[in-house]
Amino acid sequence: MQLSKKMRITEAKQYVADKLHVTPLDLSDPTMMRQLRQDLDIGVITGVPGIAKGLAAKARIAELLDIEINCVEQFKKKTGLHY
Repeated sequence: MQLSKKMRITEAKQYVADKLHVTPLDLSDPTMMRQLRQDLDIGVITGVPGIAKGLAAKARIAELLDIEINCVEQFKKKTGLHY
């Protein structure tokens, strides 16, 4: 968010927290965020069977946060797929 939308760190955290329906403080809680990542299927640090990984997780994150992630956009162009 800092780079793609030119936000300061506080603004960026608030933006992401609002999109995820949590508080900015929740973003630094690893237990809470792991559960949220699983619920939203946006990937977790350690693999869990059935949870999105790699580009699939990035595509879900881009969609959830209303941002463009370059590698996801390049993949879409290359494959013709849309998430």
